[in-house]
Amino acid sequence: MRAPSARRSNDPPLLILTSLADGPKHGHALAKDIEAFAGVALGPGTLYGAITRLEERGLIEPVPSDDRRRPYRITPAGAEALASAVAEMHRLAAEGAARLGLSLGTIA
Repeated sequence: MRAPSARRSNDPPLLILTSLADGPKHGHALAKDIEAFAGVALGPGTLYGAITRLEERGLIEPVPSDDRRRPYRITPAGAEALASAVAEMHRLAAEGAARLGLSLGTIA
C-alpha cells in the first residue's frame, strides 16, 4: 500500500500574491510562474476569478500598459497579507517538524 502524499498548497490567491512579490505580471505570465514554482496549473477561470477578488480586496492592482495584456502588481496591503500567510505556514511547518523530530533545514 502506498503512503498518502502530502498535498502542496494550491490556494490561488496565495499563489498569485507569491508570484507578484517579485514584480508585476500579466495573467499568462502569472500562470506560467505559478506552475514553475508550485507545480500548480491554474485554469483561466480560477486564475482570473482570484485576480478579480484580490483586486477588489486591494491586495493587487493593475499596472498601466500599452499592451493588450493587463499586468498586475502586489500592493502594500497584499505584501502584508502574504507576509502574514508565510509566517503562519512557517509556524505550522516548524511545529510539524518539531513533532516529527525533524529540522526544517532537512525538509525538502
